[in-house]
Amino acid sequence: MEYIVNIPESGNKKRIVIIGGGFAGLQLAKKIDSNYFQVVLIDKVNYHQFQPLMYQVATAGLEPSSISYPLRKNFQNRKDFHFRACLAKRVLPDQKILETSIGSLKYDYLVIATGCDTNYFGNDKLKESTYALKSVSESLLARNRILLSLEKALSARTEEKVKEHLTFVIVGGGATGVELSGALADMKKTILPKDYPELDFSKMEIHLVDASPRLLFAMSEEASVKAAETLSKRGVIIHQNIPVKDYKEPVVELANGEELRSRNVFWVGGVKANSLAGLDENAYNKGRMVVDEYNAVVGYDGIYSIGDTCLLISDQSPKGHGQVAQVALQMAKNLAKNLNNEVKGKSEKTGFVYVDKGSLATIGRNAAVADLWKLHFGGTVAWWLWLWVHILSIVGMRNKLSVFIDWVWSYVTYDVSLRLFIRPKKDKMYDELDDRELNYK
Repeated sequence: MEYIVNIPESGNKKRIVIIGGGFAGLQLAKKIDSNYFQVVLIDKVNYHQFQPLMYQVATAGLEPSSISYPLRKNFQNRKDFHFRACLAKRVLPDQKILETSIGSLKYDYLVIATGCDTNYFGNDKLKESTYALKSVSESLLARNRILLSLEKALSARTEEKVKEHLTFVIVGGGATGVELSGALADMKKTILPKDYPELDFSKMEIHLVDASPRLLFAMSEEASVKAAETLSKRGVIIHQNIPVKDYKEPVVELANGEELRSRNVFWVGGVKANSLAGLDENAYNKGRMVVDEYNAVVGYDGIYSIGDTCLLISDQSPKGHGQVAQVALQMAKNLAKNLNNEVKGKSEKTGFVYVDKGSLATIGRNAAVADLWKLHFGGTVAWWLWLWVHILSIVGMRNKLSVFIDWVWSYVTYDVSLRLFIRPKKDKMYDELDDRELNYK
């Protein structure tokens, strides 16, 4: 690649290039000492996305801006920080060069924090016919799908067509699947009958299809049982231990031969780590970059990986760590500490040890489950705890206040006026600037 990314020379400072502005990348950029490092953060979008609440954007419970925060705004008063919106394409480890969609970039340290994408388990045609929830834009698309289906149900000419538009199939029984199912069940009970009095919502069905033997498989059995009981009481139909075989709109084919008819299929059934070209295949194990206890990619000098995209196997985690936000945040803090010490000439390095702070998942209004150390409980207390943990975790004071106000208003009125079907006007600008490619020249 002949053209060079237009970033000033780092002088006496070491240049650290961070790929990804998610939980791991953003935290690392904050913790790195700018007195010793020039920080270059790259991402295909110019904002941090708070993934745990994307399902609420999809169900019109929150504004998309409430869970998004401009990456540059985080570093307005930070010296020697540079952000570029581009796509990382390939690393040349021997030359310490990263090739991107806007040019090549030299580095002293490279940190790969590219996170995960939706896993379709080899059936990639499902990507074109189902709706994912791994980005704000996907959440908005899902919101439009839900609202459009309700509008189409009003004008459908047959009972079969009405049923197809009022049937929602969620594939995946993890936290996102459980939370999306619960949110739709709440909408069915309290909001949609007021918006669409002409529709008979007794015909609306919410199906949660899970290939694993129990919901919330990463949490305790107590949490799984509580989640299943609560969803069932709220009218969600659970298909347990049954994978989805195929989807040819409007027919969802399950592995046991059962068929569901729906125009609304949301695929939240798994994740796969994002890779980066240029690394040897031995650097990967099950699609994730193999790192040592200091998060250095095995076999490479100056290249690190943190968060969802890396695999750290140890006595504490023989199968690696879960691909969750807390792991990403703790890895970022530990790596920043080690790199700051290294550049200051300190020899001590701290190996990564994950501290499990517990798990939470909400099932809907006044219902959630919690695993906190040896405590396992659910109900209203867990729900309030879930609310406060997520408010505190959101980036930006305005965003915290916005989410808090929306949640309070929704709790008091059983309604939030965000059910807007908005899509961009077709324009050549969107062909020139495509988030999936970002081929800037």
